[in-house]
Amino acid sequence: MGVYFLLLFVGLCWGQYNPNTLPKRTSIVHLFEWRWQDIALECERYLAPNGFGGVQISPPNENVIITDPQQPWWERYQPVSYKLCTRSGNETEFIDMVTRCNNVGVHIYVDAVINHMCGANAGAGDHATCGSYFNAKTEDFPAVPYSGWDFNDHKCKSRSGNIEDYHDISQVRDCRLVSLLDLALGKDYVRSRIAEYLNHLIDIGVAGFRIDAAKHMWPEDVKAILDKLKDLNARWFPAGTKPFIYQEVIDLGGEPIKGSDYFGNGRVTEFKYGAKLGTVIRKWNGEKMAYLKNWGEGWGFVPSDRALVFVDNHDNQRGHGAGGSSILTFWDSRLYKMASGFMLAHPYGFTRVMSSFRWPRYFENGRDINDWVGPPSNADGSIKPVTINADTTCGNDWVCEHRWRQIKNMVIFRNVVDGEPFSNWWDNGSNQVAFGRGNKGFIIFNNDDWNMNVYVQTGLPAGTYCDVISGQKENNKCTGKQVFVSGDGMANFQINTDVEDPFIAIHVEAKL
Repeated sequence: MGVYFLLLFVGLCWGQYNPNTLPKRTSIVHLFEWRWQDIALECERYLAPNGFGGVQISPPNENVIITDPQQPWWERYQPVSYKLCTRSGNETEFIDMVTRCNNVGVHIYVDAVINHMCGANAGAGDHATCGSYFNAKTEDFPAVPYSGWDFNDHKCKSRSGNIEDYHDISQVRDCRLVSLLDLALGKDYVRSRIAEYLNHLIDIGVAGFRIDAAKHMWPEDVKAILDKLKDLNARWFPAGTKPFIYQEVIDLGGEPIKGSDYFGNGRVTEFKYGAKLGTVIRKWNGEKMAYLKNWGEGWGFVPSDRALVFVDNHDNQRGHGAGGSSILTFWDSRLYKMASGFMLAHPYGFTRVMSSFRWPRYFENGRDINDWVGPPSNADGSIKPVTINADTTCGNDWVCEHRWRQIKNMVIFRNVVDGEPFSNWWDNGSNQVAFGRGNKGFIIFNNDDWNMNVYVQTGLPAGTYCDVISGQKENNKCTGKQVFVSGDGMANFQINTDVEDPFIAIHVEAKL
C-alpha cells in the first residue's frame, strides 16, 4: 500500500515537470505576439507536420492600452482583468485556437501574468483591451474584482514602494517591480481569483503555464495557487494529467534568490544557458566550443529535468532580462542558427524555439532605444496577420525563425534522437566540435577561422545520409550535402569557414 501511495505522489509531483507534449514531440515554439487565428493556422499547416510539440502564447488576458509610447509589446504584461481579450483576439478566437491546435497534437502554453496588475501610473478609465474600467491610483480593478486590500503595499519595506535592492529577498518579492502593482499572493482571496483564471484556461484545453516574474513571488504562494489547479481537459490529455509549469526565474548567480527555490513547483527557465552559449559561440573571453564537452549541469546549470532552455527570449533579445550583449538573436542569423542547432541536438533541458518580429533598431550610447516597439500593426493598432511567402518564410515583418530550414530540421532531429545518450564527442581543442545521440543522430560544427576536413566516429549505421542543415531528404534524394558513413561508423566531414552554415547534422530518418 505504501509503495502505491509513493508512486502516486511521485506521479503527481512529476506532472508539473512534464511538458505534456505528444511522444517524439520534444520542443515548443514561442509565437510572440501572434494573433490567435494565425496560431491556429500555423498549428495545422506547419507545426504539426514538422513535429513541434506546442506553442507558448503571449498573455491572453485583458491588459492596459498604453499610448506613450504607442502600444509597446510590454503592455501585454500589465493586466487589468482576467477576461480573455487582447490584441491577439477575443475569447471565441482563443477557444478556436486551443481546440484546433490540440486536435492536431500541438499544445498551448499560456504566459501567465499573476504577480501584479498594471503599473501604478496607468491612470484610470477604460483604456483596456476589453474596455473594463480600472483605477491604478486607487488600486481598483472591479472586473476581477481587486481593491486596495489585495496588494502588498503594507508588506513592502522600500522607500519608494519599488524594488530597490535585489539582495533583499523580501523587497524582490513584496515590492513593486518597476511600479507594477504587486498582488498580495499570501491572501487566499487573491490566490482563488488567479486559480479561477488559470482553471478557466485549463477547461478550454491549455496544457500548461509559463509563470511570469516567478522570482518576484514567494515559492509557497505560487505553490498555493498551483495546488488549486484542475487536471488537464480529458478531451485531449490522459485522465489525471497535471498542467506543465515552468517559472521565469532570472538567476545568473550573484543574487540570493535561486532557480532551485522554485523546483517544488515545476521547471524553471535556465537563463544562464543562452548567456553562456552566446559567449562561447561568439568566442568571447577566450571561450571555445571545445569547452562544451560537459555542457549542462557541468556548467552550473539547474538539473536537466528541471530546466526549460532557449537561445534567446522576448526579453533578452531586446537587451532586457538577462544575458546582456552575449545573447544571440535573429539579427546574428549565422551564429544564431549554430546556437539553435547545438541546443536542439544536445540532450540537456526541455527546449523552446523563439519566433520573433522585426523592429526598427536605433542605438544611442549602446542601447536600442526602440526596444519597446510592439508587433507589426495596422494604423488602428490591430496586429498584422502573419503572411507566408512562396519560399515558406514569413512576411509583414514577422521573422518566423521556427520556419528557417536549419531550425525546423533540428526540431525534427531532436524528435528522432529523443531518449538517446550523448555520445561520440570529438573536438580539435578549439572551435571544431562534434557529438552524437546514440546510434540515431550526429552533428558537427566548424566555428574556427580555418577549413575543416576530418574523419570522425558518428556511431551511426553504415549508409548515405542527407545533411539536414544545407538541405534535407526529399523523394529519397538529398537537396543539400550527402554524408557517407562506413561500416565502422566513421565519416568524413569537410566544412569551409565561408559556407552559409558551418555545421552538418545527420540522423537515421534522413538516410537514403
